[in-house]
Amino acid sequence: MKIGLLSDTHGYLDPKIFTHFEAVDEIWHAGDIGDNTVVTALEKFKPFKAVFGNIDELDLRTRFPEDLWWECEGFTLWMTHIGGAPPNYNPRIKNVLQSKVPTIFICGHSHILRVKKDPHYNNMLYLNPGAAGNQGFHHIKTLIRFELLSGEIKNMEVIELGTRGAI
Repeated sequence: MKIGLLSDTHGYLDPKIFTHFEAVDEIWHAGDIGDNTVVTALEKFKPFKAVFGNIDELDLRTRFPEDLWWECEGFTLWMTHIGGAPPNYNPRIKNVLQSKVPTIFICGHSHILRVKKDPHYNNMLYLNPGAAGNQGFHHIKTLIRFELLSGEIKNMEVIELGTRGAI
């Protein structure tokens, strides 16, 4: 399963995303989508999973959950928008992790790209793809592309789309 992971588009969908995600099987969006035009374009392109973020209006909050748990290729995944980062997860995340630990935890919100294993939670893989949109303090728009295959993560790539605000 080839995955394209992004977050924090804030209503802007860089056209280069379609080139970089051409070969993926699914696109996952970790919140702050911004508006339905982003969802519509990505859903027409590839199968799509998403969670809502703190800037998303009621229509997106109604359509997508705050937390999404699922199984894929031998992994248990949890995606939410606001999570913090290892070892400083926010209180809501810490509370959930006391009773249920995914193999892969995905969040956005910080606009800081980070890939890290957390030894405090069974070496759970923490993924934050940074921000793919033009709003925020980040300088470079980023995505992550990777493969999940029978309990293995392969070919993880960080993709830089260019500077924020550049088209």
